[in-house]
Amino acid sequence: QVQLVESGGGLVQAGGSLRLSCAASGRTFSSNAMGWFRQAPGKEREFVAAISWSGGNAIYADSVKGRFTISRDNAKNTEYLQMNSLKPEDTAVYYCAATRRYASAISRTYEYDYWGQGTQVTVSS
Repeated sequence: QVQLVESGGGLVQAGGSLRLSCAASGRTFSSNAMGWFRQAPGKEREFVAAISWSGGNAIYADSVKGRFTISRDNAKNTEYLQMNSLKPEDTAVYYCAATRRYASAISRTYEYDYWGQGTQVTVSS
């Protein structure tokens, strides 16, 4: 059974930083893209960042470009999201995701096959 487990969420003041982790088990994703999405109350789930199988290519939503950095450690079957200069509008539940079909970084929600349970990130002003 494939599981993705996020950790690292919490409450932080505006301008602060958090690092999210997503540990995968039940299947290796070293040949597959992984990503991060978020969902704020009353809004649809939206793309945040994605990384290719090797970590050599990453893509970001315009809203987080320059502030967030996605990375991965294939030996640990884990991906990370370093979030700096956090803003109140970054408040959301953050989900990690993995695809079994693509090696390149992708941004479309429906192309991901596995999802974590989510971790809350709250940024106070």
